[in-house]
Amino acid sequence: MPIEIPEFILPLLPWIRGTLGLSLVGVIFIAAMGAVWLERKLSADIQSRMGPCRVGKYGLLQLVADAIKLFTKEDLRPLNADSLLFNNANIFMISSVLLMLVAIPVGAVFINGVEYPLAVTQMDISVLYIEAMSAISIFGIFMVAYGSNNKYSLLGAFRNFARMVGYEVPLGLSVVSVAVMTGSLSIVEISRSQGLLWNIFLQPIGFFVFFVSLMADMGRLPFDQNESEEELIAGWITEYCGMRFGLGFFAEYIHMILGSFLVALLFLGGWNVPSFVANSPVLGLIAPTGFLLVKTVFVLMVIIGLRWAVPRFRIDQVVDLSWKKLLPLALLNLVWAVVLGLYLGA
Repeated sequence: MPIEIPEFILPLLPWIRGTLGLSLVGVIFIAAMGAVWLERKLSADIQSRMGPCRVGKYGLLQLVADAIKLFTKEDLRPLNADSLLFNNANIFMISSVLLMLVAIPVGAVFINGVEYPLAVTQMDISVLYIEAMSAISIFGIFMVAYGSNNKYSLLGAFRNFARMVGYEVPLGLSVVSVAVMTGSLSIVEISRSQGLLWNIFLQPIGFFVFFVSLMADMGRLPFDQNESEEELIAGWITEYCGMRFGLGFFAEYIHMILGSFLVALLFLGGWNVPSFVANSPVLGLIAPTGFLLVKTVFVLMVIIGLRWAVPRFRIDQVVDLSWKKLLPLALLNLVWAVVLGLYLGA
């Protein structure tokens, strides 16, 4: 259902979207720093150790210290590296997450009962756009690996190719299944359509396929074969140092945050709140976004916790899981989504 925008606001829309977009870029970078701190603290709790605690209260300034260290480290480049690829790979990795960000709503506000999603832009095919922009990061990884002239980096990049080719198919099918059931490829419409009956309850198999495929797409343990230190030193990022390493590291964490948002929006009800909350002058402004952020942080903590709960898979096990198990489940879920779509649309 399209939102009716007052006439006097229409000329201001480009400025509003531009301001919102710049604000989101700043917020998402701060959130990435928070995600790094959360991973360190949560991992330390799981392993019964302290984690960061000496730089600032609760170690909150540890990320600032790390940033200063990375900024001041010498920028080294291998002797026979391809300068064009090696120097510009970070552009693709950062661009990928920022292009995803413009289409992902980070919440909504209700004013006089009317819903206004907090998204820089709203597209009719936003879920397909987000998935396409996510895939751009693989070009940056390959540029780093090939441009480094390092065999470990190149092996890590090829492992990344094998993983992404196998998991993009079930990931795409699980997203299409949600779109078929909802009748829309817009992530705003998908979130809005769930109400209090979340898609995780209607498509539990689809949620499982999507979550596992997303973990593989992000390269999180147990799917980090492209940088497994036991075999490849640090894989594709072996030759990167200083802020080049910092930007690649940051892009990985921003990707993880945006992936958590996608899980919350597509399967966990998004920002939907009861009608009495939406109609409240105060709660309608803060509760929907707060509700979505709570879900996103919960998903983020699950992703971090899995790093220490599941051992790393071998690359052959990763390929078998995608083609022999997740793909058939994704096709089965697609059939189920068609049946649900016909039933709910009747």
